[in-house]
Amino acid sequence: MKTHHYIFLTTILFVIVFYDQNVGLNLGIIGIIYSVLTFFRTPVKNRTKTFLFLFITSILSSIAFAWYGDFPSFLAIASSILLLGYRSRNRRMKILFLIPVFVINCFTSFCRFFSFDEWLPKKNVPGLWQKTLAFVLIPLVLISVFFGIYSAGSDHFANLFANLEFDINFWQLFAMIVLGFFIAFNYWNYAVEKFIYKNNHILDNDFEEKHKIQKSTYSFLDLEAERMSGVISFFALNVLLIFFIITYNYEQFYEATKSPIQLSEETHERVNAVIMSIVMAILVIMFYFKSNFNFDPKAGLMKILVKIWIFLNAVLVISAMVKNSEYIINYGFTYKRLGVYAFLILSLIGLMTTFIKIQTKKRNTFLFNTMTWYVYGTILLCSYVNWGGIITSENMKRKDFALNYHKTAINFSEKALLKYAEEKHDEKLKAEILNLDRVKFQKNEKFLSKVIYYQNIK
Repeated sequence: MKTHHYIFLTTILFVIVFYDQNVGLNLGIIGIIYSVLTFFRTPVKNRTKTFLFLFITSILSSIAFAWYGDFPSFLAIASSILLLGYRSRNRRMKILFLIPVFVINCFTSFCRFFSFDEWLPKKNVPGLWQKTLAFVLIPLVLISVFFGIYSAGSDHFANLFANLEFDINFWQLFAMIVLGFFIAFNYWNYAVEKFIYKNNHILDNDFEEKHKIQKSTYSFLDLEAERMSGVISFFALNVLLIFFIITYNYEQFYEATKSPIQLSEETHERVNAVIMSIVMAILVIMFYFKSNFNFDPKAGLMKILVKIWIFLNAVLVISAMVKNSEYIINYGFTYKRLGVYAFLILSLIGLMTTFIKIQTKKRNTFLFNTMTWYVYGTILLCSYVNWGGIITSENMKRKDFALNYHKTAINFSEKALLKYAEEKHDEKLKAEILNLDRVKFQKNEKFLSKVIYYQNIK
């Protein structure tokens, strides 16, 4: 099939599954369709391990959205399919260029649409398709557009057709066609601008030979002075960080016990301080090791001090994780407490990646290229796992289990709560859960609008 076939086919399928429907199972279906069509359209040479990984995650993300239908699963399916489409045509382009490429295409799509020679076949279309396009599709689109314009501009014109009953919402149908075509056109027919191609090397992981030449970064500071500045700075920062770790851990583990609210506020404040400290630490390291110091034979002491600083920052992260674990043991699981783990683990991975950058003499862009994939993995993990069910199941084991909180504030907790009701032989609670608004709403949805998770609640 040619590009225009994919555009028209997926537009029609989009209209079929979304017309007169809410978002639910239909988005999962269209995600799988896009993934499968992308796989078959991709040349064999572009079906790399990364592409196959993204193909699998696109299918799994589509299933996850069909099952949960929440924002994390939407983020997963959107990012997975965009990455898949991007990788199918640009196996060497850096993933960090994905967002600018698709943003530019969205803004230029109107102009590119009228460049018919770029996406429509240049040869004559076969007779049946030609007649269908000329005699049906083009007149139908024009009539629909001008019918809407004239109806909005004249009540008498609109009243001429008031007695005609159509079981079709023309405005919604038109909106679905436009949206479906917009998505399909920009997915199957996107263009990477020349200036992006030319600047792809900017995001390379490895240094070029010209960056290995020993020279000072600034004209007012020679290389020896800059090197000594780094040694003094990292030595002082190590000393400062050691004192901070001591006071930080004393406050966390040895001060008098405080109320749950005070402890919660202080825990989040300290975690924020830790994360900010890690970010700043990585930025300082990136500043000094952006180019020639990676290859400076006299920078050995500075590298040792940097590695010690990375290790001490890792100790700080682990301290925060231990305190968060203690907090969970005492007061139970919540989304925020699990989120703290996620941010701290990403911080730890960031430090490990920084260590690898120093050890293997990589560019700063190596950090961004690598961490982008870890953030993507975090999105997938958030969307594939029923964290609300895990939170509820774990907290059910506690004596201070807050039933109302888990019933109203925790998503996808219904199955765990039904299990809790059965264990307690509480038929009233079971009836309350089955009659929750979100459960009843999903049970009554049309087939393509359903979220599968709620259809399995009994």
